[in-house]
This record gives sequence, C-alpha cells and structure tokens, in this order.
Amino acid sequence: MTVEITSKIVGYRIKQQEPTAPNPTLPEEDPLTVRIPSRPEGTLEAVSEKISYVGAEGRKKVYLLVSFMPVEGVVGGKRVIIERPVEFFFPSGQLSSEHQWITATMRSLSLAARGGYVTQAVADLRKVAWDKGLVRCGMNRWNKPMFHDSEVAAIAWSIQQILYRRGFLDQDGNQVPVESLVERYAHRMQHGHAWQPPVDDTSDEAGSGAVEPIGQAASTTDQASGPAVVGHCPECRGELIMMDGCPTCYAGCGWSKCG
Repeated sequence: MTVEITSKIVGYRIKQQEPTAPNPTLPEEDPLTVRIPSRPEGTLEAVSEKISYVGAEGRKKVYLLVSFMPVEGVVGGKRVIIERPVEFFFPSGQLSSEHQWITATMRSLSLAARGGYVTQAVADLRKVAWDKGLVRCGMNRWNKPMFHDSEVAAIAWSIQQILYRRGFLDQDGNQVPVESLVERYAHRMQHGHAWQPPVDDTSDEAGSGAVEPIGQAASTTDQASGPAVVGHCPECRGELIMMDGCPTCYAGCGWSKCG
C-alpha cells in the first residue's frame, strides 16, 4: 500500500525484524530409568509363561505373568516411547509353602522393573546356587537340556527368555540400547505386532525354530555342556545323570537309583 508523505522528513529509522524465540530444549530423560511409582490402574498387556523344571525333588511347574507398558522419555531432545516390563506376577492359585520364595522374588523383580534396573536384578538371580544339585529347565539351540545351579536360576533364565522374545534383552541377557527399543516400539505401532527375534538360517536349528538361549555361546562345544548321561530311566526312558553319587532321571519323573 502506498502512503503519501505531506510533511517534511527530518529523520528515519529502519525497522528491525524481531528475533524469533528459540525452541525450548527438552531435558534428557532416559525412558529405561524413568521411575514408575506404582502399577498403573487398568489393564496392562502381559505375557503368560508356563515354566517347567526338574530338580532333586522331581518335576515342578509354575505359571508366571510379565506385564508391559509404554514409557515416555526424552532422547536427543525428542520425546520417545519404549516398552518396559513393569510387573512380575505369580498367580495365587499356586501358593504353597514351597512357592513362597517365588512370590517374594516376583515382588522384588516388580520393584526393580518399575525402578529401572530389572536387567541387572534378573542377571543376579541367575547366579544363585544351592546344595540340592542341578536343575534342568529349557533347551538350548541344539535341542539339548539346559542345567542351572538352582530353581531360582532356572526361573530367572526363563524370565530372560521372555524379555528376549519381547525385544527388551539381547541373546546374552544384556540390555538392548534405548534407540533400538524406540524403533521396535514404533515398528509395533506401525505393523500391529511385536518385534520378533531374527532367525539364523545358517544354524542347525533353523528347521525346528529353536531359539538360542541367553547366556550360551554359539560354539560347538556347547553341545556337550551339562552333566554326562549315565543311562536311561527304567520308568520313563529319559536320560540319567549323576547327582550326589546316584543315577537320577532328569527327563521328568525324577526317578533315582538310590531311592
């Protein structure tokens, strides 16, 4: 628009463009360590796992529930969302005197999960040992049985397997970087299904779909891991191993030559 100037010009000033306000920078907040005060109300997505293991007292079966929820954080100045385990639950129908330690352990793991250090807590449980001999639980990538130092270690290994299949841990039981967790959650939101562990087509178990267990090195020497087989069970024809000097069945029935 043109404006006619009728008065005498005595001075002038160039109008400066006002500087734009800088975008506020969000403080960094690692979603892996964000503390969750308590379990949120309502429904959470959960994984139900049946864990079967065999020890000196025979075969035992327990059911565990692991609940997950999306957690927000700030990485690189951007808001991100990942999925974290927040609750480990032992159904009350299984409660007995011998399962009290499992209930207590699940409560402790739930606190660790909401506090942001569940990976280390589960890894520490795998180191627990007892004096009742080895516990058989799970199969390795060569379809050979896995042996653990205690019932606690066996259940901890099973929990690591759940978290690995969910994409929260890697095959060695280590924490997956937060950047990868962000990508996996975004993949799930886009495609409608959770991230799946990659299948190694070059491995011997490709046809059977077996997954390499956490904490096992990919070498041929692992095929001979575990106690030596000393015979077969007369009741179930399972493999016998030496426990406390007695041939004992670890295939499922718990038969022992020493009674």
